[in-house]
Amino acid sequence: MKIFIRAVILFLFTFCSVSAEQSLIDDIKDAGVIRIGTTGDYGPFSYVNKQNDGVFYGLDIDLANDLAKSMNVRVEFVKTTWSTLMDDLLTGKFDVGMSGISINAAREEMAMFSIPLMTDGKAAIAIDEQADQFKTISAINQPHVRVIFNPGGTNEQFARQNFPNATLILNEDNITIFQKIVDGDADVMVTDAIETIVQQEVHPELVAVNPDTPFNQTKKGYMFKKDLVFKSYIDKWIKSRLENGAVQLLQGQHIENYVRLKK
Repeated sequence: MKIFIRAVILFLFTFCSVSAEQSLIDDIKDAGVIRIGTTGDYGPFSYVNKQNDGVFYGLDIDLANDLAKSMNVRVEFVKTTWSTLMDDLLTGKFDVGMSGISINAAREEMAMFSIPLMTDGKAAIAIDEQADQFKTISAINQPHVRVIFNPGGTNEQFARQNFPNATLILNEDNITIFQKIVDGDADVMVTDAIETIVQQEVHPELVAVNPDTPFNQTKKGYMFKKDLVFKSYIDKWIKSRLENGAVQLLQGQHIENYVRLKK
């Protein structure tokens, strides 16, 4: 009986402690603002206009504004990078990462994700005349092939894991990579399939090699500190926006907008 009573007391103590803990949703509402971490270098999810520095556009930017409206708070966008994304989240520089972020095991060890917005995967993009040479991982993983990628994200991770025999080129950012392929400074990039589709429209010299049959399958979602209460809220919000077609509509609009802006 004493053991049973102790177990009940322990359960109640644990339950009360968890229940009393402040959730991210409470912090956001108390502050009256939700801080969104975004990179600004990944159309159609998050991008900037050169003539209007500091202003973000994109699918995730519009959805961030919608999320803030649903919580009755204002939104504040915080510039981050793929290299500092996780550190910036964990040190409290922003509340939610929204920038076309891929869900993977390494990130899930340290943070929590919403339900996925979409499914994607890694695909190659190259000069039109050379595209047929890069249909498989083994074809790319050759010493004479120059593989270019941006630092800190899943593109770098995928390149280093799958192309150890290739000539690897670490580029300082994600924005200038595609022009460097056009200029002949690199042969191929492997990035998310949706980005290859967008960039072949921005750069007519380039071709998305395998967007319909990517090398792997990944999902994209929104990243935040581990918090089941907030996850429940944001999951319900995303589900409603998927069901009413808002995500799909905005994605199409921002693919067109990004291509028009960058051409």
